[in-house]
Amino acid sequence: MHYQDKETLRSRIAGTVLAVGLTLGSANVAQARLEGVNNPDLLPAEFTTVIDVSGVLTSGEQVRMAERITNLEKDTGIKLRVLMQNYPNTPGLAIREYWGVDDDSVIFVADPNFGNILNFNIGSNVDLAVPPNFWTRLSGRFGTKKYWTENGQDVAVVNTVAAIDNCLREPIGVGQCTNIQGVLGH
Repeated sequence: MHYQDKETLRSRIAGTVLAVGLTLGSANVAQARLEGVNNPDLLPAEFTTVIDVSGVLTSGEQVRMAERITNLEKDTGIKLRVLMQNYPNTPGLAIREYWGVDDDSVIFVADPNFGNILNFNIGSNVDLAVPPNFWTRLSGRFGTKKYWTENGQDVAVVNTVAAIDNCLREPIGVGQCTNIQGVLGH
C-alpha cells in the first residue's frame, strides 16, 4: 500500500469513528478531538426514523424512507435509523434515547464533513447477521465524495437506505449482501 493510500485510509477511518462517536458517544478518542454534541432541541417532537437537520432531503424523500424503514423493522425486527447532519449541527447523543438504540439497531449518520458521507453504528445482533465487508463496500459505492457531489447527498442517502433494506432481507448465508443495490438497481 502506498503512503498516500494509508493516509487516506486513516482519514476515512478517523472520519467514520468521529461521526459515529459524536453521535452515539462510543468513540472516546474521537470525542477528544472534537467536542461531543448533545442537542435534544434538534429532535422532532413527533417520533421519526429519519431526522434531517441538514435540510437536504425533500419531505417526500423523508416520508418514503421512513415507510421503507418501518416496513423493514416490521419484517425483520431490525431498527434502521437515519440522521442527516452537518456537524456541529446535530442532536448528537440525544438520539440514543430518542430512538431507543439497542443491539438490533443500525444507526446511519450522513455527514459531508468527513469525506465519505456514510457512517454507521451497527448493533451487535445486526453485526452477527450481516457480513462486515458489506458496510465497507456500501461506503465505497454510495459514500465517496465523488459520488455524493456528482449525484447529490439525498441520492447517496436514499440509495444507501435501499441497499441496507435489500441486504437485511436476504437470507443469511454464502453470497448474502454481495450485491450493493440502491433504488432501481443503481
